[in-house]
Amino acid sequence: MTPSDGPRRARVLAQYPDRWLVQPTGDGGSGPLLVPARGRLRDERTGPPVTGDWVDLDEAGAIAHIHDRAGTIVRRAAGSATTGQVLAANVDLALVVEPLPDPNVRRAERLVALAAAGGVAGALVLTKADRADDGDERAVTLARHLGVPDGVAVSAPSGEGVAILRTLLVPGETAVLLGPSGAGKSTLANALLGTDRQATSDVRAADDRGRHTTVTRELLTLPHGALLIDTPGIREIGVWDDGTAGFTDIDELAAGCRFADCAHDGEPGCAVAAGVDPGRLADWHKLRREQAWVDDRRAASRERERRGRSYSRLQREARKIKGGGA
Repeated sequence: MTPSDGPRRARVLAQYPDRWLVQPTGDGGSGPLLVPARGRLRDERTGPPVTGDWVDLDEAGAIAHIHDRAGTIVRRAAGSATTGQVLAANVDLALVVEPLPDPNVRRAERLVALAAAGGVAGALVLTKADRADDGDERAVTLARHLGVPDGVAVSAPSGEGVAILRTLLVPGETAVLLGPSGAGKSTLANALLGTDRQATSDVRAADDRGRHTTVTRELLTLPHGALLIDTPGIREIGVWDDGTAGFTDIDELAAGCRFADCAHDGEPGCAVAAGVDPGRLADWHKLRREQAWVDDRRAASRERERRGRSYSRLQREARKIKGGGA
C-alpha cells in the first residue's frame, strides 16, 4: 500500500493473524487492502479491530483508529472470566442458525441473548429444511419461543426459503450468521451470494453434521446490496453483558407477579412460572447466575488492578523520598 495524504476511512472485511483485510471508502472503486494495525490498538479496552469495524488508515497504510461501534456481538472469551471477545461490530441483524431436524433450543437462546445484549435484533434460521416435513411450522414456533419476530426454514441446496430469508436482509445493513459448526452457515452464505464462494464440506457419516470449514469472520456483499458476516462455528457461548437480555417475555410477565422482588423460583403468585416454558425459565436462571458470576469476577479484577496501581504509586513516592534524603 502506498502512503496517502491523511487518514482514510475503511471497513474491516476479515481478520487474519496480525493483518486485517479492509475496504477503503471514497477510493474510486479500489480493491480491498491487507494492512497491519498500530500496536496500541491491540492493548486498548475495545481490543483489536474486528470484522465490521469502521477504522481509519494512517498515511503509512496501517489501522490507526477504531470508530465507536454500534451493534456488537460480544461473548466471554474462551477460558476467561474477565475478558470479553467482540465477534462482530456494527451489526444490524443476527441470524441465529440451527440445523434441522434437531435444533438446540438452549444454544439458540444464548445466541439471541448475546445479540440482544449488544443492541442487535435477532431472527431464527433453521437450515437443512429438507430433513423435516414441518420445518416452516417449527421455525415460526421456535422463533416465538425465543422472542424474535422472524423464523425461517431454509434448504440452501434446493433454494427453499432462501428468497424469504433474503427479504430480511436490508440493502446497506449488516447481518451476521451465528451458530455451531456444521449448521450450514457457509452453504447458506453461498446460496445468498448466488455463487460457491465460501468453503464447505460434506457431512460426516458419524453424526450427519457438516465439518467446520470457515476459519475467520468475513464480511460479504450480497447481490442486492445487503452485507453479511459469515463466521466460524461458536463452541462456547459465555455471556458477557446483560446475559438475560433476550428474555423480554420474562421481563414482561414479571410485572404480573404477586411480589415485586419475585425471583421466579417457586414463589406464590409468580406470573413467570405460570406463563413460561419450564426449560426456558431454567435457562434464564442459569444465565442470570452465570452473569452474576462474571460480574463478580470482573469487579474483583478491577479491584486488584486498582490496588496494584495504588501500590505502585506508593513505591514510586517512597523511592522519591528515599532519594531526596540521601
